Amino acid sequence: MQLSISPDNPLEWLALRADIVPWPLLHAQIMPVMAKAVLEAADKGVFEAVANGAETAEDVAEACGLHPKATGELMGLLTAMKYFRYSDGRFSLTKSARKWVLRDNPESVYGMMLFNNRVMWEWLNHMGEYLQTGKGIHYHDNLTTEQWHYYQNAMLAATGTEAKEFGRRASVPKTATAMLDIGGSHGQHSVALCRRISTLQSTILDLPEAIEQAAPLLARLGLGDRVRHQPGNALTDDFGTEQYDIVLMSSLAHHFNDEQNRAVAQKVAQALRPGGVYIINEFIRPETGAKPELVGGSTDLFYGLTSTAGNYSITEIQAWQQIAGLKSHKVVTYRTIPGRAMVVARKV
Repeated sequence: MQLSISPDNPLEWLALRADIVPWPLLHAQIMPVMAKAVLEAADKGVFEAVANGAETAEDVAEACGLHPKATGELMGLLTAMKYFRYSDGRFSLTKSARKWVLRDNPESVYGMMLFNNRVMWEWLNHMGEYLQTGKGIHYHDNLTTEQWHYYQNAMLAATGTEAKEFGRRASVPKTATAMLDIGGSHGQHSVALCRRISTLQSTILDLPEAIEQAAPLLARLGLGDRVRHQPGNALTDDFGTEQYDIVLMSSLAHHFNDEQNRAVAQKVAQALRPGGVYIINEFIRPETGAKPELVGGSTDLFYGLTSTAGNYSITEIQAWQQIAGLKSHKVVTYRTIPGRAMVVARKV
């Protein structure tokens, strides 16, 4: 997926074609304002206010305790960004915005917007230091209890759509009965597979502080004892021998360096039963020389900043699996989440 600058009329097309539009200003000035406007609108309850009947900027300001003039400016920008429609002095949510940003919608990314505004935004101030030193901030080591709460809700929001596709398309044994979900926190991926395979039960291995905040989220999914948490650490815990038909590690490899990912793969290979699969579910860094890809590139830099490791290419991920004695089986690229893939290896 790419973000592109699209002209609204022939004159703008000609100006862009002639390269007389200073397009880096859009990245430097316009896009940061756009991003922060969306985050603050979610945090301040602007989208909810409009959904609940506030129609004018003054109505929204009163409902949210905001300044009327500033709210009008915010609403104008969000209308240009297609979050709102505007007619006869009244605002309404677009159909797409209603689906994705309202707090209680099952597909909403509200939790991620709240986390990014209240926790993550400040991390970006460390980008310059990271570029100079290569040292990330390792946020998992420093989250407060409140920040863990925001983080787990953000992960739940970020993976809602993905988990549904994962449940449909993951290449797993049809007769699987046991799954290990490494770092699975909220459990959406485990739940999706357990709903697909009636015989399957899953154990989610995660840090105790993550489980504390994720347990209520898992309970809401209603799978009872079929999906359960187990406190632990993927880097130090033993996974056992031939205990699982499926091992999933989703959105965790980018927190580990190459050596750590190889060590985890060795333990996974030992823990898999013959015919079992190891799925590494990640944003992918494009191969060297391949076409640049915005999602993979931006998440690579972001994870480098926040965890020091960053994204990996499909070739690198498959190398961990192959060195552990597993056979590369399939790469499934997501249709709903550009730049993301399941890299699947099988134990023969």
